[in-house]
Amino acid sequence: MLEARIKSIIRDIPDFPQPGIVFKDITPILKDQQLCEEIIDHIVACLKDVEIDAIAGIESRGFLFGMLLANRLNIPFIPIRKQGKLPFKTVSESYKLEYGQATIEVHEDAFSPGSKVLIHDDLLATGGTVVAASKLLGKLGAQIVGYSFIISLDFLQSQGRLTRFSDRIISLARFAD
Repeated sequence: MLEARIKSIIRDIPDFPQPGIVFKDITPILKDQQLCEEIIDHIVACLKDVEIDAIAGIESRGFLFGMLLANRLNIPFIPIRKQGKLPFKTVSESYKLEYGQATIEVHEDAFSPGSKVLIHDDLLATGGTVVAASKLLGKLGAQIVGYSFIISLDFLQSQGRLTRFSDRIISLARFAD
């Protein structure tokens, strides 16, 4: 089962980036090309009946599988980056993190208004970054058609924060506690 394979390879890093947080490290997955293929195959299968114009990946781990997914679907990839990292004119959205505050940006010409966009990130925790990304893309007229994650920390109950944008939420490995 894909979920069990993902969970068996993810590395827990205690007290990172600050005491009390257990970081779920997906980088060991990247050493297993076959597992990476299976992850993309599974997400693509979940999206078979969904019209998507672009994949938006959230910096930085959302770029890894987001780009692979966009390439597989033969659609554009949109990077959502931390403030100050994109070279052209941008639109920004600030939000609170579990341990601070941040601002993300996207190029103002990343897609056409009305584009159907799937947002991808490696992990859904409290949902703050993903909600900010959804608002950011909304400022440019995107229609959020769904979300995909490798990991979801379901015990934080953040999926409800996303359903106002889209109720299509794909999570491959769910952690209840």
